[in-house]
This record gives sequence, C-alpha cells and structure tokens, in this order.
Amino acid sequence: METLERAVPLHRLDVPAPQQLPFAIGSFDSIGALSRASFPHRHTFYEIVFVTGGRGAHVIDLSRWELRPPHLCFVVPGQVHYWENATGLQGRVVLFTEDFLVDHPGDRDLLRTLGERPWFSPAGEDAPAFARLIGEMEREHRAGQAGFASVLRSYLHVLIVRASRLAGPAPAPADPAGRPALVTQEFLRLLARPDPEVWEVRSCARRIGVSVGYLNEAVKQTTGRTPGQLVRQVRTHEAKRLLVRTDLTVRQVAAEVGFADPAYFCRFFRRETGISPGAFRRGSGAMHHDYRVPSLAHPQSPS
Repeated sequence: METLERAVPLHRLDVPAPQQLPFAIGSFDSIGALSRASFPHRHTFYEIVFVTGGRGAHVIDLSRWELRPPHLCFVVPGQVHYWENATGLQGRVVLFTEDFLVDHPGDRDLLRTLGERPWFSPAGEDAPAFARLIGEMEREHRAGQAGFASVLRSYLHVLIVRASRLAGPAPAPADPAGRPALVTQEFLRLLARPDPEVWEVRSCARRIGVSVGYLNEAVKQTTGRTPGQLVRQVRTHEAKRLLVRTDLTVRQVAAEVGFADPAYFCRFFRRETGISPGAFRRGSGAMHHDYRVPSLAHPQSPS
C-alpha cells in the first residue's frame, strides 16, 4: 500500500488560504487537462463530475465505469482514479477542499458514503434537475457577486444531500473480508460527530470494540490514511470553523476541539496548517470577500 501511495501522484488545489475560496467549477476544458487525466492519481480535495457527453470509461479505486451519460460521480480525497480511452468528454467538474464545508460539516460523512459508491446514472427528472443545480452553481461562481461564497456552499449542500438520496442506504458486507470497511465506516461516523471526546484514536477503537492496532490496519487498508491523520484533519477543520464563524477566544477554541493546553493547541494548529490560529483568524476575513480560486495545481509529493 505504501509503495502504491508513493507511486501515485497526489494533486491539490493551489489555494493560498485563507485569502482565496477553496472552490472551483467549470468544464473539463476550463478546469484543465488534469480533470480528464489518463494516468492514476489522487487528490487532497473532493471532486464531483457531472458527465453529459463522451465515450470511454472512468476508473475509481480499480472499479471501471463505462460512460453512458448522463453520470454523476464523486471522488473523495485519497481515492485513485483516472479516465480510460476517454474522448469527447462534456459536462462540469466541481472541486473543493475540506475547508469549503465549513457551513455544513455533516456533509463530510455524506461525501465519504458517496465515495464508497461513487458512480450514478440519474434517470427521469433527476438528470435535468442535477444539470440545473450545477448550472446555477457555475453561474453564481462566475458572477462573483456579494455573498456568493455562502450561496455556493448552500448549492453544494443541496447537491450532496440529493445525491445521497439517489444513492440510498449503503449495503453492509456480509463476509468477514468486509469487516475492515465496516470498522472504517463506523470510525468515520464517530469522527463526524461534533464531540471532541471521541476525536482520539484509542477512544474510537474502544467504542467500536476493536484494538487500536486493528483500527489502524482497517482504516489504512480502506482509506490509505491512518486514523491519526484523519483525527488531526477533523480537529483542524473544526478549529478553523470555530475561528472563522465564532467569537470564541483561541483558548476556548482549543477546549472545544479537545486541547486542555492552549499553547499545545497553537503548536498543533501551526504544524497542521502552517499558520497560527490568530493569524488564520485575522486573514479569514478575506473568505467573506469575493476571491475565486485557481483550479488544479501541480502534483504534490506524499509525505
């Protein structure tokens, strides 16, 4: 697994946060060649693709999906995907980072579930409904009028919820080989809860009823990331949300995300984001202005 991770390029959105909005939308042409890349690669961000035309196939985590548009596709951070013999691709690509879910943190859990069954073929009225919704998102993003970031977050929330309804409940694996996926699913559900008491690997393992070692193996096997990495991501995201959306002091934010020592929280936040909590809050005012973001950037070497 680690050898595969080193071999597969990792791409990110080149967002000099917090000065620019971690979101992009457009056609395959306007987003760029990497949006239809024919080589296996991964992202640090989410990608939603609405395909309205084209031939070929899309491969996601070794599952091959033939193109018979329209299709709605979800790729979550860490998934390996690429386009195979794809020609004439038409549609829209939506890219955003974890930070863009600040208004609807529960969408993270829905997106993880969608990532498990990432390919949908909307039928009947569903296809034009998704097309209209994504079209409104693109128009709002292009216009860039006052408050457009909040509108985009609302449109994205509606898109995710409607897609999750289309997906329906995920079936539970019946064989023992499916147990790592079930354990990982429960671990991610725990992380999605706004409760810092469960944002600790040992606590999650105890609640799920497995050893810390097994939890590490299951989560790494299923997601390609360790439980510790995912816990740090959740804590960092929640801290960012509180710094941007509340008037809590840094000490209070630290307590809200499970840090008794504010100084240690500040070191943690700087290590994860490259900036102090105070500096992040001072710069976060730019998020309320109309900054748009470049699209896909260069590959980033996995650490």
